[in-house]
Amino acid sequence: MKQKHKRRIALFLGITLLFLSVGGVLQRISPAAQANDPSVFVLSQLGSRGQEVRNIQTKLRALGFYKGGVDGIYGAATRNAVKAFQKSVGLTADGVAGPKTLLYLGLGGSSNAGSSAKYGAGDIELLAKLIAAEARGESYTGQVAVGAVVLNRVAHASFPDTIAGVIYQNGAFSAVRDSNWNTAPTSTSRKAAQDAVNGWDPSGGAIYYYNPAKTSNAFIRSRPVIVVIGSHRFCA
Repeated sequence: MKQKHKRRIALFLGITLLFLSVGGVLQRISPAAQANDPSVFVLSQLGSRGQEVRNIQTKLRALGFYKGGVDGIYGAATRNAVKAFQKSVGLTADGVAGPKTLLYLGLGGSSNAGSSAKYGAGDIELLAKLIAAEARGESYTGQVAVGAVVLNRVAHASFPDTIAGVIYQNGAFSAVRDSNWNTAPTSTSRKAAQDAVNGWDPSGGAIYYYNPAKTSNAFIRSRPVIVVIGSHRFCA
């Protein structure tokens, strides 16, 4: 009987060690791996620590959702900032930074060896998402031009200095706040984003664009038009 009891204890300890080992491996899987493979179930959440948490805190600070220190500790303040961000972009506000939240922050997406050193794969994926939402149905040149406007704003002193900051700036792009934001990036929008990052700017340096059939906004209509591409007027 004693021998049988010992075997049960040994089995229990073995199973416990196995779960601890698996948990350690999961914590080390990168955000890119999560975005590439939905079956990889890894989340940054309350209690998480490490570089991914620092990246999340840095992005949230830049976007104005987080006021705390970038310490790599996913505490209540970080969770609340993630919730506020999720709510602002139409995600389920659960305070957990999973693959979709990371994508919306510009931290997710697959790797791309041809990416400019200035922008990561997550930035390009987020730009592709905006292009898909804002310029689907436009010509390829028109899609690249929309991406170029975002990058022109990043470089402009009057706008945020990150792709995520420009895209999520309050009131900047209507598609971010409506059902169009559910449009998934396509291979075409990803290529357009990459071409824009690589330096192609069909907009001629524009920092605004609009569809005259869809807006009566006096400010945007007062901007000097640089070029017209498809349905959009690109403006200085």
